Amino acid sequence: MKVFLIQLLSITFVLLITGSIQSVTADHLEPGQGIFKNERAIEFVPTNDSNYQIYLQTVLRNGDGQLISVAEGMHGFVIPHQVTDHVFDTLMGKKEIITIDNIKYEKVQYTFSPTLEQRTVKIYPIFEEFPIEYTTPEDARAQMKEQDQNYYRWIIHYCATFKEHVYTCIPMFQSFAPVEHVTYTDAITHQWTILRVLN
Repeated sequence: MKVFLIQLLSITFVLLITGSIQSVTADHLEPGQGIFKNERAIEFVPTNDSNYQIYLQTVLRNGDGQLISVAEGMHGFVIPHQVTDHVFDTLMGKKEIITIDNIKYEKVQYTFSPTLEQRTVKIYPIFEEFPIEYTTPEDARAQMKEQDQNYYRWIIHYCATFKEHVYTCIPMFQSFAPVEHVTYTDAITHQWTILRVLN
Protein backbone atom coordinates (compact mmCIF):
# COMPACT_ATOMS: atom_id res chain seq x y z
CA MET A 1 0.00 0.00 0.00
CA LYS A 2 2.83 2.40 0.88
CA VAL A 3 4.49 1.83 -2.51
CA PHE A 4 1.15 2.35 -4.27
CA LEU A 5 0.62 5.65 -2.43
CA ILE A 6 4.06 6.97 -3.30
CA GLN A 7 3.66 5.93 -6.94
CA LEU A 8 0.24 7.56 -7.10
CA LEU A 9 1.54 10.83 -5.68
CA SER A 10 4.59 10.72 -7.95
CA ILE A 11 2.43 10.23 -11.04
CA THR A 12 0.17 13.08 -9.97
CA PHE A 13 3.22 15.28 -9.40
CA VAL A 14 4.64 14.55 -12.86
CA LEU A 15 1.31 15.11 -14.62
CA LEU A 16 0.94 18.57 -13.11
CA ILE A 17 4.25 19.78 -14.46
CA THR A 18 4.35 21.07 -18.03
CA GLY A 19 6.44 23.39 -20.15
CA SER A 20 9.85 24.88 -19.56
CA ILE A 21 11.01 28.34 -18.57
CA GLN A 22 14.77 28.35 -18.27
CA SER A 23 17.16 25.46 -17.91
CA VAL A 24 20.12 25.33 -15.58
CA THR A 25 23.36 23.88 -16.92
CA ALA A 26 23.91 20.37 -15.61
CA ASP A 27 26.89 18.95 -17.46
CA HIS A 28 27.61 15.40 -16.37
CA LEU A 29 30.06 14.78 -19.20
CA GLU A 30 32.87 16.29 -17.11
CA PRO A 31 33.04 14.43 -13.77
CA GLY A 32 32.98 16.60 -10.66
CA GLN A 33 31.85 19.73 -12.52
CA GLY A 34 28.14 19.20 -12.96
CA ILE A 35 25.04 18.65 -10.87
CA PHE A 36 24.52 15.11 -12.14
CA LYS A 37 26.93 12.15 -12.17
CA ASN A 38 24.85 10.56 -14.92
CA GLU A 39 21.27 10.69 -16.20
CA ARG A 40 19.85 9.89 -12.73
CA ALA A 41 22.41 10.26 -9.92
CA ILE A 42 23.22 13.60 -8.28
CA GLU A 43 26.82 14.65 -7.54
CA PHE A 44 27.10 15.15 -3.73
CA VAL A 45 29.93 15.97 -1.38
CA PRO A 46 29.91 15.91 2.43
CA THR A 47 29.85 19.34 4.02
CA ASN A 48 33.32 18.57 5.45
CA ASP A 49 34.62 18.68 1.86
CA SER A 50 32.85 21.91 0.89
CA ASN A 51 32.65 25.60 1.80
CA TYR A 52 29.36 24.93 3.60
CA GLN A 53 28.37 23.86 7.08
CA ILE A 54 24.82 22.77 7.88
CA TYR A 55 23.07 22.83 11.25
CA LEU A 56 19.49 21.62 11.40
CA GLN A 57 17.13 21.78 14.36
CA THR A 58 13.89 19.84 13.96
CA VAL A 59 10.99 20.58 16.32
CA LEU A 60 8.20 18.01 16.42
CA ARG A 61 4.81 18.85 17.95
CA ASN A 62 1.61 16.84 18.17
CA GLY A 63 -1.73 17.97 16.72
CA ASP A 64 -2.47 19.94 19.92
CA GLY A 65 0.79 21.88 19.63
CA GLN A 66 2.50 20.09 22.52
CA LEU A 67 6.23 19.56 22.17
CA ILE A 68 7.22 15.96 21.42
CA SER A 69 10.91 16.34 20.62
CA VAL A 70 13.73 18.57 19.45
CA ALA A 71 16.48 16.97 17.36
CA GLU A 72 19.65 18.52 16.01
CA GLY A 73 22.03 17.47 13.27
CA MET A 74 25.18 19.04 11.92
CA HIS A 75 26.28 16.68 9.17
CA GLY A 76 25.08 16.59 5.63
CA PHE A 77 25.72 16.89 1.93
CA VAL A 78 25.71 19.65 -0.70
CA ILE A 79 26.00 19.76 -4.48
CA PRO A 80 29.42 21.17 -5.52
CA HIS A 81 28.03 23.43 -8.23
CA GLN A 82 27.23 27.12 -8.71
CA VAL A 83 23.50 26.35 -8.42
CA THR A 84 24.12 25.74 -4.69
CA ASP A 85 25.62 29.22 -4.38
CA HIS A 86 22.66 30.60 -6.35
CA VAL A 87 20.18 29.07 -3.89
CA PHE A 88 22.19 30.31 -0.91
CA ASP A 89 22.62 33.83 -2.35
CA THR A 90 19.13 34.47 -3.70
CA LEU A 91 16.55 32.18 -2.08
CA MET A 92 17.45 31.79 1.58
CA GLY A 93 16.99 35.31 2.90
CA LYS A 94 19.14 37.84 4.71
CA LYS A 95 22.79 37.00 5.39
CA GLU A 96 24.88 37.77 8.46
CA ILE A 97 28.68 37.77 8.68
CA ILE A 98 30.06 35.80 11.63
CA THR A 99 33.51 34.64 12.72
CA ILE A 100 34.19 31.18 14.15
CA ASP A 101 37.77 30.11 14.96
CA ASN A 102 39.13 33.11 13.02
CA ILE A 103 37.22 32.06 9.87
CA LYS A 104 34.60 34.41 8.45
CA TYR A 105 31.33 32.92 7.28
CA GLU A 106 28.14 34.12 5.69
CA LYS A 107 25.27 32.78 7.79
CA VAL A 108 21.66 32.31 6.78
CA GLN A 109 18.72 30.86 8.68
CA TYR A 110 15.78 29.31 6.89
CA THR A 111 12.62 27.96 8.52
CA PHE A 112 10.37 25.43 6.82
CA SER A 113 7.36 23.38 7.93
CA PRO A 114 6.63 20.53 5.50
CA THR A 115 3.03 19.52 4.86
CA LEU A 116 1.74 15.96 5.14
CA GLU A 117 1.88 15.62 1.35
CA GLN A 118 5.46 16.91 1.19
CA ARG A 119 6.48 14.51 3.96
CA THR A 120 4.81 11.61 2.12
CA VAL A 121 6.57 12.21 -1.21
CA LYS A 122 9.69 13.58 0.56
CA ILE A 123 9.98 16.73 -1.56
CA TYR A 124 10.68 19.96 0.35
CA PRO A 125 11.02 22.76 -2.23
CA ILE A 126 12.66 26.11 -1.58
CA PHE A 127 12.10 26.92 -5.26
CA GLU A 128 9.67 25.55 -7.85
CA GLU A 129 9.99 26.60 -11.48
CA PHE A 130 6.40 25.38 -11.75
CA PRO A 131 4.27 25.38 -8.57
CA ILE A 132 3.67 21.85 -7.32
CA GLU A 133 0.01 21.19 -6.64
CA TYR A 134 -0.68 18.12 -4.58
CA THR A 135 -3.99 16.55 -5.53
CA THR A 136 -4.58 13.56 -3.34
CA PRO A 137 -7.51 11.20 -3.88
CA GLU A 138 -9.49 10.59 -0.70
CA ASP A 139 -8.44 6.93 -0.45
CA ALA A 140 -4.75 7.91 -0.76
CA ARG A 141 -5.21 10.56 1.96
CA ALA A 142 -6.78 7.89 4.17
CA GLN A 143 -3.70 5.71 3.61
CA MET A 144 -1.42 8.61 4.58
CA LYS A 145 -3.30 8.88 7.85
CA GLU A 146 -2.95 5.17 8.58
CA GLN A 147 0.83 5.04 8.26
CA ASP A 148 3.27 6.66 10.65
CA GLN A 149 6.65 7.54 9.17
CA ASN A 150 10.23 7.50 10.43
CA TYR A 151 12.45 10.34 9.26
CA TYR A 152 16.19 10.82 9.63
CA ARG A 153 17.11 12.75 6.46
CA TRP A 154 15.78 16.22 5.71
CA ILE A 155 16.34 18.13 2.49
CA ILE A 156 15.96 21.52 0.82
CA HIS A 157 14.96 20.92 -2.83
CA TYR A 158 15.41 23.14 -5.89
CA CYS A 159 12.86 22.17 -8.56
CA ALA A 160 13.58 23.18 -12.15
CA THR A 161 14.24 21.96 -15.68
CA PHE A 162 17.89 21.07 -16.12
CA LYS A 163 19.76 20.83 -19.42
CA GLU A 164 19.64 17.26 -20.76
CA HIS A 165 17.24 16.33 -17.92
CA VAL A 166 13.52 16.57 -17.33
CA TYR A 167 11.94 18.78 -14.71
CA THR A 168 13.20 17.47 -11.40
CA CYS A 169 13.71 18.43 -7.77
CA ILE A 170 17.34 18.20 -6.70
CA PRO A 171 18.41 18.06 -3.05
CA MET A 172 20.50 21.22 -2.56
CA PHE A 173 21.16 20.80 1.14
CA GLN A 174 20.72 17.55 3.09
CA SER A 175 21.04 16.99 6.80
CA PHE A 176 20.78 13.93 8.98
CA ALA A 177 19.20 13.87 12.42
CA PRO A 178 18.20 11.18 14.91
CA VAL A 179 15.29 9.06 13.68
CA GLU A 180 11.94 10.72 14.41
CA HIS A 181 8.65 8.83 14.48
CA VAL A 182 5.97 11.12 12.98
CA THR A 183 2.21 10.62 12.81
CA TYR A 184 -0.01 12.36 10.26
CA THR A 185 -1.30 14.88 12.83
CA ASP A 186 2.18 15.91 13.97
CA ALA A 187 3.71 19.21 12.85
CA ILE A 188 7.40 19.54 12.04
CA THR A 189 9.37 22.77 11.90
CA HIS A 190 12.90 22.87 10.47
CA GLN A 191 15.31 25.61 11.48
CA TRP A 192 18.19 25.44 9.00
CA THR A 193 21.36 27.38 9.76
CA ILE A 194 23.76 27.27 6.85
CA LEU A 195 27.24 28.75 6.87
CA ARG A 196 29.43 29.41 3.83
CA VAL A 197 33.08 30.37 4.05
CA LEU A 198 33.42 34.02 3.06
CA ASN A 199 35.98 34.51 0.29
